[in-house]
Amino acid sequence: MSYLALARKWRPKIFLDIVGQEHVVQALTNALESKRLHHAYLFSGTRGIGKTTIARILAKAFNCEKGITSNPCGTCGICCEVDEGRFIDLIEVDAASKTKVDDTRELLDNVQFAATVGKFKIYLIDEVHMLSKHSFNALLKTLEEPPEHVKFFLATTDPQKLPVTVLSRCLQFNLKRISPKLILDRLCFICNAESIEFEKKGLAKIARAADGSLRDALSLLDQAIAHCGGILNDGDIAIMLGTIDRKYIHQIMKSIASHNTSELLDIIDAIDKFFPDYESLLDEIAGIMQRIAVLHVTGSDSESDFLGEDLSEYAANISSEDVQLFYQIAIMGKRDIHVAPSLRAGFEMTLIRMLAFRPHDGEKIEAVIQVKKKPISETQSQKPKEQVKKVEIPIKSKAREVTIANKKWIEGLKWSDLIEELELSGTTKMLANNCVLKGRKENIIYLSLDEKSASYRNQGREQVLSKNLSALFDENLTVKIEVEVTANETPSQEKIRHEDEQLEAAKMNLKSDPGVKELEDLFGVDMNPESVILKN
Repeated sequence: MSYLALARKWRPKIFLDIVGQEHVVQALTNALESKRLHHAYLFSGTRGIGKTTIARILAKAFNCEKGITSNPCGTCGICCEVDEGRFIDLIEVDAASKTKVDDTRELLDNVQFAATVGKFKIYLIDEVHMLSKHSFNALLKTLEEPPEHVKFFLATTDPQKLPVTVLSRCLQFNLKRISPKLILDRLCFICNAESIEFEKKGLAKIARAADGSLRDALSLLDQAIAHCGGILNDGDIAIMLGTIDRKYIHQIMKSIASHNTSELLDIIDAIDKFFPDYESLLDEIAGIMQRIAVLHVTGSDSESDFLGEDLSEYAANISSEDVQLFYQIAIMGKRDIHVAPSLRAGFEMTLIRMLAFRPHDGEKIEAVIQVKKKPISETQSQKPKEQVKKVEIPIKSKAREVTIANKKWIEGLKWSDLIEELELSGTTKMLANNCVLKGRKENIIYLSLDEKSASYRNQGREQVLSKNLSALFDENLTVKIEVEVTANETPSQEKIRHEDEQLEAAKMNLKSDPGVKELEDLFGVDMNPESVILKN
């Protein structure tokens, strides 16, 4: 017997075998069970994800000898003929090779004739977007109102090229790329069924290389079986795919995390001997950075089990800000790599650029420009340092301007200092922060509340303020709040003003820093002042 390719041998024959398209299968199953059969179906999506396969299963469901069903028997004459590609009432057309209007007219000449064997005559038109404009026009009327015995199944990888007049006449099903995890599970199942020994890490490489296409994955699996000869091991599959050992990628990540430029260049030297695809390497690094960012946000990495990799060490050593910067540099480097002097040079400069931007103590950005294993030239080191006028950053002192001595009320007491002593929380603290102290008369403390914050005021919060003030000064005090335009700053407004002053001073310091100026000249960019933030 001649060998049958795995992609053909393991093509699903029932809806339950379809992988990763549950949303489409569920809709079709419900329609078949309720006998709500449309006359035209459009399946769209990338190659190798099940468009034609689902159409063929649907053809069996329509024509099975046991009646219209969501679970065709697979054993009757019609089901067998569909599986073998010889069912006379299933007319499959490759629109890529029959684009002319004459081909379409010839196809539609027999529409009026009833099905020969089955209940329905089904036209399966693959890559329908390749039809010419005149062909679509010839198809429109029949597609909108076909005879009762005719069904149209259309498949396309590019639905945007279809006229809206065609789209409006069809039920549209958008098939999605299949996740690497689902592809890996399917590959493992097939290898076990075929009694093929394998290493799961090797099959994971095939699942990633398939880029969402199960058919591509099965074709690569066929190639791996031929390449490896016996066991499908990780190393041989990596060689077959032209990828480098993933350990080198993790060595690169460790060098980036430790900011070790010399070690990074050594690793690139070692990788270059394998003639790698540097563009794919940048993809891998960007992918890891994206997973680290998710790990920072959610605390978990959904792909760690699938890939057998633990990124928690990188997440602990690379800050969230650095991850965002490194990811952006990686994808920009991939975009520009083909205009670099060489692919290696583009890759190398992209990684060095990641280490060229390093925040130090939140004060300034320094460029770490280091030639491998060579000190900075004496002529450069002897250049006089540029004098930079530093702007003092106003820091709000935490010391009280007027101390609360012996817990006694003192004239001139600052309200913002008093709030810190009261240990307030929640909306009561928000109320206090938006008030101004007017003064005290006998046992009544008068506060002025900003009009914009009037919603914070209520009797319960005033009572909490009164209670805490009474406890602090060990006397019976009552707070009285009046809503009015406040002439003085509230503690909340004072805090915002201090933060704005600090931020503006930090921007001016960075803008005048020689290290920043050097980076702007080196890369032809300008520092974006809006990207500067202050950390508490």
